[in-house]
Amino acid sequence: MPENFNSFRPETMFFNNNNFKETVCIDAYRVYDSCADKDCIENARCYFTETAQNIVEQARNVKLKCVNIINTAIDIEHLPFQKGYYSIDLTFFFEVILDVYATLGGSPTTIPGFCSFNKKVILYGSEGNVKIYSSDYIIDSPDAQNLPVKNLPRATVQVANPLGLNAKICEKKHHDCNSMNYRIPDCICRHFGGDFVCGNMTKSVLVTIGLFTIVQLERNVQMLVPSYDFGLPEKECPSSSDNPCELFSRIEFPTSEFFPPHNIDPNSAALINSMGSSNSNRCEEKCKEKCKEKCKEKTNCCCKHKQEYVKCGC
Repeated sequence: MPENFNSFRPETMFFNNNNFKETVCIDAYRVYDSCADKDCIENARCYFTETAQNIVEQARNVKLKCVNIINTAIDIEHLPFQKGYYSIDLTFFFEVILDVYATLGGSPTTIPGFCSFNKKVILYGSEGNVKIYSSDYIIDSPDAQNLPVKNLPRATVQVANPLGLNAKICEKKHHDCNSMNYRIPDCICRHFGGDFVCGNMTKSVLVTIGLFTIVQLERNVQMLVPSYDFGLPEKECPSSSDNPCELFSRIEFPTSEFFPPHNIDPNSAALINSMGSSNSNRCEEKCKEKCKEKCKEKTNCCCKHKQEYVKCGC
């Protein structure tokens, strides 16, 4: 849900700040709404080129080595009857690296595969009913006028490196093509070096992938911000030396590589005992000092203390 932001009032926020000079207007992207999610993509079907599919047909076992993100397609549309809300359709394209075993105990053959995942989220992105015109600077030519665009929010997706959780062979004859080559972008086909086989196969590979994503809706706005001064660099740029021994001499000795760090557990018995004995020693010293003050030369001085010094009486 959108957050409520109070209007910026520089006269109240920076009235007593001597470093504050002026209020300036900047053009920036403000995040109106965002969400974080983790998805377990279970039993996603992999598609292969003809060469890789022939290897899969002879496979007895597969092992998932890693999964990489190739690209993400983003489509944003107004949500009907919900002003300010937008539906974001996401399609993730994965490259799956598999080790295929034709015989048990034999050497594997590494092949790439392709799978995709669709996800839809709904976020708040505020409203805007204007058209935006802009131009791009071109060297030694007139500035190019860009086509006008609607004032839609911008959707951004942050994707962590996917986790390859599992892979298995499904021995089932597939005849459906599902027009895979028409739905996969040409750039993805070029990445794998050809079209994908999607029918007339006896074996297919199903993979399970763990995915972490953050989706944001941003809108270009003008905001007032406090200005203190220009951000000048404070570091000098030292010139690098061509002498390798001089560069090596600046590197600190990696002591931690030779001697692993020793982690002290505060709950260990040894530490608790040492803390208890130190507390007991301090308690005994305090008790003796108190007895010297009150009892002086008297005998039968009795000191009572537990884990910490509590009381001293004669």
